[in-house]
Parts: sequence; structure tokens; C-alpha cells
Amino acid sequence: MIGHHKTLNDPDLRDRLYELLEHDHLPLSVGSRFVRMVVIVIFADVLAVTLASVPQLDARYGLVFTAVQVMAIAVFAFEYFARLWSVAGHTPRKASALRDRLDYAFSALGIIDLCAFLPAAIVLAVGDHATLATLCVLPFLKLVRYSPAMRSLLAAIQAERRTLVGCVVILTGAVLLFASLLYAVERDVQPEKFGTLPDAMWWAIVTLGTVGYGDVVPVTTLGKAITVFAIVAGFAMIALPVAIISTAFAEEVKRRDFVVTWGMLARVPLFAHLSAGEIADIMRLLRARTVETDEVLARRGDTASSMYFITAGEVEIELPTQRVRLVDGSFFGEIALLHRTRRSGTVKALRKTRLLVLDAQDFHALIERMPALAAHVKTIAQARMADSGDLAPVELAEAKAHDDQPGG
Repeated sequence: MIGHHKTLNDPDLRDRLYELLEHDHLPLSVGSRFVRMVVIVIFADVLAVTLASVPQLDARYGLVFTAVQVMAIAVFAFEYFARLWSVAGHTPRKASALRDRLDYAFSALGIIDLCAFLPAAIVLAVGDHATLATLCVLPFLKLVRYSPAMRSLLAAIQAERRTLVGCVVILTGAVLLFASLLYAVERDVQPEKFGTLPDAMWWAIVTLGTVGYGDVVPVTTLGKAITVFAIVAGFAMIALPVAIISTAFAEEVKRRDFVVTWGMLARVPLFAHLSAGEIADIMRLLRARTVETDEVLARRGDTASSMYFITAGEVEIELPTQRVRLVDGSFFGEIALLHRTRRSGTVKALRKTRLLVLDAQDFHALIERMPALAAHVKTIAQARMADSGDLAPVELAEAKAHDDQPGG
């Protein structure tokens, strides 16, 4: 039997590479190790370029610095072309492979990935170390891809861009106001420092920025009085954009977590008919849990105590007649929970997995509080059992007998 040879055009190979680069970022996974390596290379490259700008260090360790820069260029180039090749078929448009690759190449992240290595490679080939030092910030921008916090910060700035532009307009007006006042008051007393409006604007900028270099200061009583108001106004000028960005950043982080969790819950058949407000109520009851590779989450015969949602990772449910694997976005445990029976399968994590857990007490409280959800349970139970086998037929029959009993 002749084995199947994987080629560069093999869609399975391309899909696996795309998943590794884009989604496989759980701790201890291959994707997370690759991300960690790229981040280390970024910092090593920036450090090498920075130290190479010191003549004494460059003379002694120049070859080491150059080797680090060449290695970084090679890693960044490999990553860029790997993303360029594997992105085909993974864009929302579902266009041709060429169009998908062009979309990536001209996207913000694609341009950052390209600029992380191409300009440095050209400058390094020419041998212009001074210019290379000015490019060290470009690889650092790649951290935007690997840092959710940086992405959230950029999204927050983008969302508040009009407000921030308004802050810049206000700051510009304040600079012009205080500069013109000091120009009128101090120009005859200190013509070398306040003889022109641009000179006075320099004083206004450093004063409003609360820097106060001390190279330009008023000497008249009126000028000093104006400076007091400028300093106080400077605190407001700095605090305003900082407050806007920090508030927007916090809201963006909450929004991102809410969207991810809400989208997962909305896909669960039990909750699909609920309103956004009701799903939000359920979200407040969830708690996070992480299980390690091969850790047993639940055993066959255990009392059903929780419902689980997989946010990242993979688990295997060993049932009496089959084995079921569940990945990101899947859920399990709700049928045994609803019928108050014991687990019919053993659940084990195949790799490090992050879960959201809804306890039985909270779930049954929801059932009592939401009549629509309670009415929906019986229909979903039968359909879900057929799909996942979460309950063996005998257990489901026992649960039905329990419900038929008086007071059950």
C-alpha cells in the first residue's frame, strides 16, 4: 500500500498549519510554543539592535548581534510566508486562494508581519546599522498579534478616536491661548525666550504637559500668575485623554469577554431561544476552570453536579458504546444534570482545556425562574441525547420514572 504524500497544496496540511498559527494557543500546545518562540525572538531582536547601537558593545559583540538579527529575520519571514500560504480558504469572504492571500497581505497585521523583516533584511544587507536601529520598533509591533491586551487597547483608541481628536483640539486651543498671553506679557522682558509666538508655544507645550523643563520661565508677576493657571489646566489636559482611554480599554476587555462567552452560550440548544438579557443572567453564574492534559473531569457513575462549556481545548467522553470528542465551543453534561441522574460517561481532557462551569444548583434555579426554559428542556433532552449519547437509555428511563412519581 502506497502512503499518501503530503504536498504544499494539500488542504489538510494547510488547514492544520492555519489552526496552529491562528488558534492553537493553549499552554503547552504546539501553537503556544511557537507563539512563545516568536515573542522571545522579537525581544531578542529588539535588544540586539539596541545594544548594537553602542559602539563599544558593537565592536566586541558585533557578530553575535548580527547573528541574532539574521535569525529574527529568518523566523519572521518564515512566519509571514506560512501565514500567507495557509490563510487560503479561511477568510469570511470564502473567495479564491489568491484573493484570500491578498487580503492578508494588505491587512494591518499582514503589513506589520511584512515590515517586521523586509526593511531590516534590506538595511542589514546594505550594512547601515544606524538605519537598522531606527527599525527596531517594527518587530515590536508584532506583539499586537499575540497580545489580546494590546489589541483591546488599539480597539479602544479606535472606538474613541473622535473623542480623542476633540481632546487634541482642546489642547491645541489651550496651547495657543497661554502662548499668546505669555507672548504679550513677556516678549519685551525676555525677547530671547518669548520674542516670537512659536517660542511662547514651546513654553506652553512643556507647561501644559506638566513637564516643565525650566529652560523657559516667566519672570514678571503677571506671567507667573498665568503660569499657575497653565499648570492647573495642564493636569486636566493630561487627565482627560487618559481617563477616556482607560475607560474605553476596560469596556473593550469586558466587551470581548462578553461576546466570546455570549456567543458560546447562544449556540447551546438549551439557551438558543432565550433573549440576550436572559443569557447575560446565565453568564453571571458561570465560573472558570482549567484542567490539565489527561485529567479526569467526571467519571461514569458520578452524581451530575455541573454543566460544562469548552472555551479552549479538547475533551473525550467515554460512553458505554462509543467515544465522543468535543472541542472549542462545545458543551456537555446538561442532560444528566437536567434529569438528576448519574454520569453515563467518563470525561477526560485530551489537552490542557479551559472550561466555563454552571453548577447544578444555579442551573435548577434558572429552570424554576424561567418557565420558557423549563418547557424547552424536554424537547432538547431527547434531541441532545441522540446526538451526544450523554445519557444511556436506561438512565433516561429511570429519570422519566422519577419525574412520574408524586412530588418528583
